[in-house]
Amino acid sequence: MRVHLRAVGRLSGRSDERALVDDYLSRFEQTGRGLGWRFGGETEIEDKKNGGMAAEARLLRDALPAGSLLVCLDERGSVLSSPEFSKKLENWADQGRSDVSFVIGGADGIDPSLRAEADFLLSFGKMVWPHKLVRVMLAEQLYRAASIAVGTPYHRV
Repeated sequence: MRVHLRAVGRLSGRSDERALVDDYLSRFEQTGRGLGWRFGGETEIEDKKNGGMAAEARLLRDALPAGSLLVCLDERGSVLSSPEFSKKLENWADQGRSDVSFVIGGADGIDPSLRAEADFLLSFGKMVWPHKLVRVMLAEQLYRAASIAVGTPYHRV
């Protein structure tokens, strides 16, 4: 199963957030390899015409692999524990999903039309987080999920 990240906005190549995302995604790739989980890539989109959420949604849709399971990060989504998130990934892999795409919206969130198309809405709590931190948190949780699934001691309950 390939895991993709699609996000509105860019992380600077020299930022602390970029370094953390890259580190955790590299760890995810190594840990998930035995499970058949791979990182399928990250796409950063920017709406240079300032068309708002609807334009961002079009750009995000265009960046999704065909047939990908769509997971939108949204404060209205399900709040999962790390073991529950790991199990969710395992279930998608067991169902034969070849691609899972995690989508992070811009400052105003994800357009309702794209949110309605999502197979799953995921929340990191009731607080709203900046997209830079959400990316770091998602990358870390992907690594943690793979660690849980293979039984390494990274995650301690």
